[in-house]
Amino acid sequence: MSFLEMRNVSKVYGTGPTEVRALVGVDLEVDRGTLVAVMGPSGSGKSTLLTIAGSLEEPTEGEVVIDGEPLSAMSRDDRARLRRRTVGYVFQDFNLLPGLTAVENVTLPLELDGVAAHRARGVGMAALEELGLAQRATRFPDELSGGERQRVAIARAVVGHRQLLLADEPSGALDSVNGEAVMEMIVAACHRGVAAVVVTHDAKLAAWADRVVLLRDGRVVDQTEPSSRESGPGPHPPVSTE
Repeated sequence: MSFLEMRNVSKVYGTGPTEVRALVGVDLEVDRGTLVAVMGPSGSGKSTLLTIAGSLEEPTEGEVVIDGEPLSAMSRDDRARLRRRTVGYVFQDFNLLPGLTAVENVTLPLELDGVAAHRARGVGMAALEELGLAQRATRFPDELSGGERQRVAIARAVVGHRQLLLADEPSGALDSVNGEAVMEMIVAACHRGVAAVVVTHDAKLAAWADRVVLLRDGRVVDQTEPSSRESGPGPHPPVSTE
């Protein structure tokens, strides 16, 4: 059974002449341990797909099912608990809390879920070290570069026992070396059984995925399954987003 299912999902913003159909009849399945890359031109509905998959928005039509449970059957509190415990989300604008240090931002979801502070800090420091940020752990977000903030957001998304990782342009503010470190961390999470969906414009980043989904005008127009990857991106032709 797929961990994430989107069944005939549509999303409409506005009405009448201002109506925008951001998603149209999207079907998507993501199994545990699988990395799916979503590509497409700007305005094709990629970010909307992520917010709906992570229960941050509700679809106008269709159903989202996570681990066999329809989101429509959950209360608001249940959905909030799901996001805190099960879903790791990487936003384009990072969404770090300015009054918390890097390591405190990373460990906050763990502590909210009842993990002891000292244990949470150890887990958070390990995640930051993996991304080359151990020396910046006590810095506040406004003391970090854009790339450093992006890596903190990645670390926060993968710590704990999250089972679904949703990342919107996770390497957008990073150079090639740090972008590769981020993808290695996401792939490592998939090896632990996490289901992951990554939105990207970068065909090199998409080459790490088990499957590439192409969106255009809110519709899934193509899916490809690259060659099986081992320790890095599998070789396959770049996917055009134009």
